[in-house]
Amino acid sequence: MSTRPVRRRTVLGAAVAAGALAATAAAPAAAAGFGWSDEGTSYVIDTGAGLVVRISKATGDLTSILYRGKEYEGYGGKHSHVESGLGASTVTLAQTGPTVLVTVVHGTLRHYYAVRSGLNNVYLWTDKADTSFTATRFIVRLKPGVFPNEGPDSWVEGADTVIEAGDVWRRADGQTRSKHYSGVRVMDYDHVGYTTGSVGLWMVRSNHEKAAGGPFYRSLLRHSNELGAGLYEILHYEQSQTEAMRFGLQGPYVLALTDGAAPDPALFPGAHDTSWADGLGIPGWVGSAGRGRVAGVGLAGMDPAHPYTVGFANAAAQYWTRAAAGTGAYSCRGMLPGTYTLTVYKGELAVHTAQVTVTAGAATALHTITITGDPSTAPAVWRLGDWDGTPAGFKNARLMTYAHPSDVRAAAWTGNVVVDGADPSAAVPCYLWKDVNDGFLVYFRLTAAQAAAAHTLRIGVTTAFLNGRPQVTVNDGWVSAIPSPPAQPPTRSLTNGSYRGNNHTFTYGVPASAWRTDPSQYNVLRLNVVSGSTGTGFLSAGTALDCVDLLV
Repeated sequence: MSTRPVRRRTVLGAAVAAGALAATAAAPAAAAGFGWSDEGTSYVIDTGAGLVVRISKATGDLTSILYRGKEYEGYGGKHSHVESGLGASTVTLAQTGPTVLVTVVHGTLRHYYAVRSGLNNVYLWTDKADTSFTATRFIVRLKPGVFPNEGPDSWVEGADTVIEAGDVWRRADGQTRSKHYSGVRVMDYDHVGYTTGSVGLWMVRSNHEKAAGGPFYRSLLRHSNELGAGLYEILHYEQSQTEAMRFGLQGPYVLALTDGAAPDPALFPGAHDTSWADGLGIPGWVGSAGRGRVAGVGLAGMDPAHPYTVGFANAAAQYWTRAAAGTGAYSCRGMLPGTYTLTVYKGELAVHTAQVTVTAGAATALHTITITGDPSTAPAVWRLGDWDGTPAGFKNARLMTYAHPSDVRAAAWTGNVVVDGADPSAAVPCYLWKDVNDGFLVYFRLTAAQAAAAHTLRIGVTTAFLNGRPQVTVNDGWVSAIPSPPAQPPTRSLTNGSYRGNNHTFTYGVPASAWRTDPSQYNVLRLNVVSGSTGTGFLSAGTALDCVDLLV
């Protein structure tokens, strides 16, 4: 890093046009040391409040994060950048009042950094026009040994053992760690980062309107080991991806430095006032005046045991909002104009869809929506789990969002259940694999009247690996056809912290002849995982369960 002093350029210099000043009138007052300089190979920008950053003029990499005189950026000879680094790029800088904007152009991709006077934040945008890059992410690389190496996404390369694909590690105590084990969905976090107690370094996510995967998507958020640490803003990633990539300008997401506390909630998506960016001239930027809002009176037919989310999606953008408990009222603002598919989710299960059109500068009001697609309303002889689009309530379900299935904390994946009085759902494994716990058994009794009739068996799944899907056997006499595999992400899922794929319900019509007629005898349901692909252990064909029930 250069030790040459920053050559200050004051905010209120004579070269600042009156129009630019008016556009930034609402911005914070200029800090005494705010300014920027061109050091030949880098642009150097000082917030005037303790943060100085350097951006390479050759590649657009963020090469220095100097906060209160201490350097935090870089590990392994790499810097912070879009994807794994863009390489040779065209990098320019412009100042508009108390804001400095750096523009990075690499082929059809454009990336932006903004720094505002007196604020120890770096605001970032990424504008991806096509598939010339397979993923969309920004990674902040941090020096080793600065922040605590703790959490399910941390490991020690010199001591831990790789057990899968070079990115899942086992510690000496049998616990597993991976950069994949964030444990949270996109809608569950506003920021991620590290703190020493006196210094905090955070990534505040954007609204993800140009991301893919919806509100329940899980992806990399951070990682750390003795060689360094990383923070991510990931908008499209091939791991467990359920949607096509969206293109266009996404941001701002924010790199925020603090005195150790969490970042200012005013930066969080949904609360961030970005009107200061309206005058920066960023192509594709749509300010609040060019956006609309949807407001719904409420939802009828909700199950009070579950949270509800209302999502909006089309090929260009995605949004979501939580529905109020009790009434189901919801409001989603800051939406780009267009027609969207509105989806009501019970937990993570779609139970209603409709179309809604958003107009710039206006609010679209919706009457009460009556939910008619909840499978839980169908009367059942017995039900294991609940229809909520997740494996919640089943054995090991919660652990699987931040650990590998082989983790020492996991309960045994084998074992069968008996439906006889108390709900045995907690003993049902959340995942079934062909090479681990194939042939899972459910024992249950039927009354004489129930045994005299055909019944529908339903098995809901949330994702699958290697096209794994359930084939059913009843009492060793009746065997179902092998169902066709539903569309699911082709990558690892069950071992990298994500059960999220495409919810699907398999339906089996079991004839009356399959049942045992003696009410005192147990019927035996066997679930086998079938697939045309092979694998071993936890990387064999498998599927994640949502619910299993036998309808009346």
